Amino acid sequence: MNGTAPQARDLPVTWTETENVLWRTKLPSWSAATPIVWGDTVFITSAEEGFVPLRPAGKNRAPSEGVGPDRIFIFAINRKDGSIRWQRQIDSGNQIFNKQNSASPSPITDGRHVWIMTGNGKFICFTIDGKEIWRRDIQADYGRFGLNHGYASTPLLFGGRLYVQVLHGMKTDDPSYIFAVQPATGKTIWKVERPTDAVRESPDNYATPQTVLVAGRTQLVISGGDYVTGHDLDTGEELWRMGGFNPTNNAANRTIASSLVIGGNIFTTSQRGRPFIGFRAGGRGNITGKNELWTNNFGADVPTPTTDGKYIYVLNDIGYLNCIEPETGRIVYQGQRIHNGTFSASPLLADGKIYAIDEEGTTTVVKAGPDFEILGSSHLDSRTLASPVAVDDQVFIRTSDHLYCIQKR
Repeated sequence: MNGTAPQARDLPVTWTETENVLWRTKLPSWSAATPIVWGDTVFITSAEEGFVPLRPAGKNRAPSEGVGPDRIFIFAINRKDGSIRWQRQIDSGNQIFNKQNSASPSPITDGRHVWIMTGNGKFICFTIDGKEIWRRDIQADYGRFGLNHGYASTPLLFGGRLYVQVLHGMKTDDPSYIFAVQPATGKTIWKVERPTDAVRESPDNYATPQTVLVAGRTQLVISGGDYVTGHDLDTGEELWRMGGFNPTNNAANRTIASSLVIGGNIFTTSQRGRPFIGFRAGGRGNITGKNELWTNNFGADVPTPTTDGKYIYVLNDIGYLNCIEPETGRIVYQGQRIHNGTFSASPLLADGKIYAIDEEGTTTVVKAGPDFEILGSSHLDSRTLASPVAVDDQVFIRTSDHLYCIQKR
């Protein structure tokens, strides 16, 4: 939940469309959804635009699962060679926004089941082999989503429950809410409203829930709507609330990046990274101004920061990297330009390196640590919005056209 892959090793720092590429698999279309890996399987979601069936119809043989316009799929891909093990349609009616579509939320797995929420609110559970277990329509259950740029939050799997946030307000008067789901059945365990005094677009949030340990108990962390809130895992009760993320009451202060948790501290950036606040989790009621560690303007808008625990690495949307000490807020370095581009994917910290991909498919690899150093730069000729993933000695990169498995060859 912090953009790191601590077990990754011997990762490449440069590649081309063919060099250091173990395989690449054609995808139906672009999406901001990050691939996830369990064992020898990679799971990834995608909408489609003219995708070809896996197997055409033949004599005494039906085609493989049909693919027509406007559908949304989940794919299980063989990590060894990139072949598709299975695919399932999970939704239809793909909605397209500037930087996302209805396939934006990433899959979740525990190695036995796979869960996925679409941007249209379809919530589905499959076995690891692709058998559908349950399916829900969250918009039918709780009302239409009302975010300006569509729903994109990925549910959190923790402690045998799935936690879902729906923070919205631009296109609805309905309250924001969070709820917990029984993974085996899809049934709601609890659901609570999550109020805010933010107005217009500012209630909208696209982040993923987090957790933090406070006085020996784990709490749910929800960011957005100008606040960060801590909740009881068993009931959803709001325990504390931290504000100060919209000091000018900007009505367009929607937030995209997720909060970063290090120990018992939380680090949250607001729109355009102003402000970026570090604070201690815990307490009761409104803790604004009470638990603050530091505040600066070196946050990011879309990419979520990453950390090795010693430093926080913040990649902003125009390609500048900042390095900050989490406890003190001391700026180790700031404004180091890694590439002249627009960045929406969150940076990955793995193997002592930071992998940052811009929207045009250029990956810049930077040495982790207090001294800024670019180690390599590579380009894949396709739009890239999804964050990279590292497992063992492989990096997985999802572009508009393909899923790449990058490995030293």
